[in-house]
Order: sequence, then structure tokens, then C-alpha cells
Amino acid sequence: MTVLSVNLNKIALLRNSRGRDFPGVVQFAQKFIDLGVRGITIHPRQDERHITRQDAVDLGRLVKSLEGIELNIEGYPSEDFLELVEKVGPTQCTLVPDSPTQLTSDHGWDLTQQFEQVHETCTRLNGAGIRPAIFLDPDTSQVKLAPATGTKRIELYTEEYAATYGTPENESVFRRYEESAALAQELGLEVNAGHDLDLDNLARFLEIDGILEVSIGHALTVECIEAGMTKVVGKYLDICGQAGN
Repeated sequence: MTVLSVNLNKIALLRNSRGRDFPGVVQFAQKFIDLGVRGITIHPRQDERHITRQDAVDLGRLVKSLEGIELNIEGYPSEDFLELVEKVGPTQCTLVPDSPTQLTSDHGWDLTQQFEQVHETCTRLNGAGIRPAIFLDPDTSQVKLAPATGTKRIELYTEEYAATYGTPENESVFRRYEESAALAQELGLEVNAGHDLDLDNLARFLEIDGILEVSIGHALTVECIEAGMTKVVGKYLDICGQAGN
């Protein structure tokens, strides 16, 4: 079975737009867990535009109080990020090669150029008892280099799969993900995936053997809004329709 890890960044972004703790990130994490979700993902950034350092601490406290739930913290391995991760002690830390000003993750590590940085960080995380994962494009030449970094997992960056889904070129793209996942497992690594996966394209992607975890946030948040619109708007209309009667 593949674990669904819900990324709470968009909940935090909505919260931050109003200056009070509504919607509450911890409360929404608990709601998702109560629905059967077994993973929570956050990606704190330096400007705290969505997830804050305090959110990370609070979510770490929540997850540690629960059985069978994992917290995954994503981010670029700057010193302040790693200090936060060590303080929180999540189950997993996924390393991504983002710049501080980047809107969202849009590429994997280039281990031909960034191997030493990734290796040092994985060594540090392993020493802290935190499972390291590294964000990679579906490129077998990169996957071959991954085991020597000390990572336990790779997370395949799935934007290209999602962008081509439903087009003729998707089949060849899918095969690259399939080959990358198979090679990683042959080399002793576990495999996660994430970015732009949604209700339409996820089932096809999970035909790839051995995907242990998918991290989904933006699409899932939008789909929750869409799926709940009829019920919620109906209630508002009922209340408004009764006013003045």
C-alpha cells in the first residue's frame, strides 16, 4: 500500500492571509489523520510565507503523540533548516534543491555537481535518526549516484508526468519514471513521489511498483474545495433564504 502524505502548505498560506490561526494547520492535520491519512508533509521556507517554524514544532509534537503517523519535512538543507529539522525530529526529511525565492520545487538534485552537499546532509540526518530522502528527476544516471549519498529514499519529481498526462508523449515519460523507480529499488533505495499528482493521474502513476509514499498538497486542497462546494454553498443559501421570512 502507498502512504498518502498530505502537504499542508496551502492550508498555512490561507491561514497567513488573514493574520489569525484560522484555518489552523495542526487542526487540519488532525482532520486529515482522522480521515485515514498516515502522512503529513510540510515545506517551511525562509520567508515563512506558508508553513512557519512554529508550525513545524507544533506538528512534530502532534505526530509524536500518535501511533503510525509520519511527519515529512521538505526543504533546502541550509543550516537554519537543518537545525529546525533536528529540533522537530520528523520521521523523514526530504532534501530539495530550492532557492529561497523559488515559488515551488521545480527540479531534482544534480548529483554530478551537488553530491558532496547531499552526502554531508544525509550523513547528518542519519546520525540524528531521521530518514533522509532526496528529490530527483526521473533520470537513471542520477539514480545510480543516489545510494552513495547515504539517502534511504528518493522522491521522484512528478511534474513532467502530470504535465503530459493524457497526451501521446505520456507513455514514454511514464516509462522513464518506471525505470527510475525500478533501478532505485534494485540499488536498495525506497521510492516516494510527488508534485502535481491528483485524482485524475494518480492511479496510473501508482501502476509503478514499489511507490511507498506520495506527497500531495495543492491539488488535494483544490479538490477538497471543489468536492465540498455544493454542500457548503447550499447551507449558506438555506440560511440566507430564511433571513427576513
